[in-house]
This record gives sequence, C-alpha cells and structure tokens, in this order.
Amino acid sequence: MTVVDPDHLDTKHKEARRAVWFTRINKADAWFSVLGLAWLTPLLKAAAGDNPRGQMRDVWRLLGVPLLSIIVFLMLWATLAPRVVTSLGAIPGPIAVWEQAKELNADAIDKRAKAAMFHERLDQRNARLIEAGRADEVKQIAYTGAPSYYDQIWTSIKTVFFGFLVASVVAIPLGIAAGLSPTANAALNPLIQIFKPVSPLAWLPIVTMVVSAVYATNDGMFSKSFLVSAITVTLCSLWPTLINTALGVASIDRDLISVSRVLKMSPYAKITKLVLPSALPLIFTGLRLSLGVGWMVLIAAEMLAQNPGLGKFVWDEFQNGSSQSLARIIVAVLTIGIIGFLLDRVMFALQSFFTFSAQR
Repeated sequence: MTVVDPDHLDTKHKEARRAVWFTRINKADAWFSVLGLAWLTPLLKAAAGDNPRGQMRDVWRLLGVPLLSIIVFLMLWATLAPRVVTSLGAIPGPIAVWEQAKELNADAIDKRAKAAMFHERLDQRNARLIEAGRADEVKQIAYTGAPSYYDQIWTSIKTVFFGFLVASVVAIPLGIAAGLSPTANAALNPLIQIFKPVSPLAWLPIVTMVVSAVYATNDGMFSKSFLVSAITVTLCSLWPTLINTALGVASIDRDLISVSRVLKMSPYAKITKLVLPSALPLIFTGLRLSLGVGWMVLIAAEMLAQNPGLGKFVWDEFQNGSSQSLARIIVAVLTIGIIGFLLDRVMFALQSFFTFSAQR
C-alpha cells in the first residue's frame, strides 16, 4: 500500500497556485505598461515571493527614480524661480501655481453653477408660458457666459480629435496607395517633402482666409475659429500617418502579394485582409506621432484663431498681464503636457489592443 505524503501534496498545490498567479501577473503586465503602471508588476511578483530583493530593485527603477526626479525638479523650480524677475513679477513657484490651479477649479465650479441657474430659470419661464397658452413665445436661449477652464480644455480636446480624424481619413488611404503603387509614391513624395516642414503659423493665415470665404455663415454647426484650428491641425498632423502607412504597406512580404494575385483577390479584399493587418503596427505608430503633433500645433493655432480652448486661455492670460497670469500660464502648460501624455497612452492602448503588441 502506497502512502501519500500530505506535505508533498500541499507543496504541489502551492506551486500550482503560484504558477497560476504568475501567469495572471504576466498577462496583466502588458496593460500595466500601457497605462504607465509597469511598476505594479514587480510589486505583485515580490508579494508572491519571486525574488523580492530583485523585484524591489525594479520597483525603484520604474517608480522610485521617476518620483525622485519629479521631487528634484520641484525643488529646483521652487529654489530658482523667485530669482527670475519679469515685467509681471518673479516666476511663480510650485505652491503659487498650485494655488492658482485651485482658484481655476473654484472658478469653474462657480461658472457651472451660474450656467445651471440660467438654464433652470429659462425652463421655468418656458413652463409658465406654456401654462399660459403662449407656447409660440417659448425660446431656447444659449448661455453666453464665459467658458470655464474645464470648458476650454474640452474644446481643445474636441478640436484636436476632429482635426486628427480628418487627417487620418486623408492620410491612411493615400499612404496605402503610395505603399502599393510606385507611381503613386513618386507622385506624393515631392508634396510630402515640401509641405511636411511647413509651420502651423504659416498655414494659419491661408486657412483663415479660405474658411472665411467658403464658410460665410455664423449659424453653422461649427464656429469659424473651430474650423480654422482643426484644419490647421489636419494640415500639420497628417504627414507622420501618411509616411508610416506607406512604409508599412511597402514592407509587406512580396510573397503575400503574389498569393493575393494567385487567389485573384479583389482590391478591397486585398487591402482589408492582407495589407491593413500587416501594416497596422506602423500605421498606429504614425497615428501616435500625428496625434502628438496635432496637440502641439493646436495650442499655437488657438492662440491666433481665438478658438476658446487652452491656446486662447494662455493668450488671454498673457495679454491680461496681472500678477496671477504667469502662474495660470504655468498651470495651462502643465495641463497641456499631462493631456498630451494621456492622449499618447490612449493611442498606445489602442495599438496594443488591435495589434496585440506591447512594444513601444
């Protein structure tokens, strides 16, 4: 009769559970990297007992070093900023900037309350008119109060995504054509090389005049300032996507192209089932670059087009010239940087989801 050692069974059971735990950690690691939380992986592995000392070194590298660099930056900022005196006073330090961030938040809450009160009064007025049998006098009046800081952030995000989507719709088909056809590539290459380096400040006057001539009404779906900013974003951000799409399509294995000819695939089937899946990683790389360029271009475009977004906020504070203006501009700069980082993370997450790749 064979006697089973219960300690041996318990050890095997623990090892099996540990293997399952590490498998789950490794699967989650790809998404931790996408979300900028890669330091969670070694932390979880250390908690599971996998070389805790080595894992803590990775935690220090992935989390401790970045936090330390931020702390050093804040200390240098707080120390050196008061020594730089401008026409508006000394450069504000982190504490002054944080105070202005809280004031902008309080101002946004106050403006939101005023807008809610306006709409509530308007609804009450319309209800009284309907009860009095004067429904023909009911009006829907738009709230014309100044936008809050959060409204301006949302306006900038909508504008950049509109311009980015238009750029993608134009760039991806042209990139596919350039990658598949040497003739199309020869035709597009000079235009790309000429227009890719053009600054948004050079495009802006042309776009403004064209929009003013073509879009004459002020009652349309979009305001002129929105269209000017969005089209400027489109003109400056389509090139990375176009170039990377053409490169991705051109690098497809020629044997696959030959197979498509043998199978007599239609052009649509060839593009959707062969070209796009093979070129998708480089296409998404181009999209990430284009969105970053578009976000950077947008701020300059909004300053001059006066689209009520972050660019206009920075310009208005610069023109205001108050003692709080510098701190508010720095708040906007930090906001622009953080949103740019989050937009890149969103595109990286989409790239990882569609291409099953965790590589940057």
